[in-house]
Amino acid sequence: MNKALRKAVIAGNWKMNKTRTEAKTLIEELIPIAAKFSSCETVICVPFTSLETALELTKGTNIKVGAQNCHFQKCGAYTGEISAGMLAEMGVEYVIIGHSERRQYFAETDLTVNRRTKAALAAGLTPIVCVGEMLSEREDGITEAIVMLQTIAAFTGISAEEAKKIVIAYEPVWAIGTGKTATDEQAEEVCAFIRKIMADKYGNDTAEVMVIQYGGSMNPGNAAGLLAKENIDGGLIGGASLKASDFGVLLEVANA
Repeated sequence: MNKALRKAVIAGNWKMNKTRTEAKTLIEELIPIAAKFSSCETVICVPFTSLETALELTKGTNIKVGAQNCHFQKCGAYTGEISAGMLAEMGVEYVIIGHSERRQYFAETDLTVNRRTKAALAAGLTPIVCVGEMLSEREDGITEAIVMLQTIAAFTGISAEEAKKIVIAYEPVWAIGTGKTATDEQAEEVCAFIRKIMADKYGNDTAEVMVIQYGGSMNPGNAAGLLAKENIDGGLIGGASLKASDFGVLLEVANA
């Protein structure tokens, strides 16, 4: 991390976990832990059913609340969907866009990722835009090509000022929920490449202030090595965000 230029963001992605009762318990455990650490941004991206609970419990704390998806239209006949405006009206501040599981299971495309990102920005939300390659793509040596395609597509039609408000999460698909993790060097290499893509598109001044997270099974055992890298500005955390003590370790490392 380069703390002189960027504030790290540690964002928990709870995925489809925790009932409202369970969410309340976890958040109550997290609040005193997160209160100790102020030099990084603490975010919890909870299921839609727990957003109101999370927003109420985190009032007056340093924990920000995020959603895990939003639709690109403001309203309409989109059964089961939630608009960015609905989230913003509740008080949600962050939203994950284009997670690999959304792409894999729910037909998200580079086009819809771009449209959702624009909708989130228009509503005043901070998008966490996910990009990353599958194992077969890494083995074929096309990681950079895939990441470039996804990143350029996600930022199409987005200005430099808007880009500064977006968090990018590099999530190698082969390291999500598998217990496998990219090495510190592999993660840094791709995050640095993403920053170069942003520099080529918007200039160095913009690229250097953009937050780029690592999102592939970061945990208490590997966080220190990953977060020591120049271009890794935090993490999009899956399994380790579901246990207060583990999430607390990541916050501590990010604040060190």
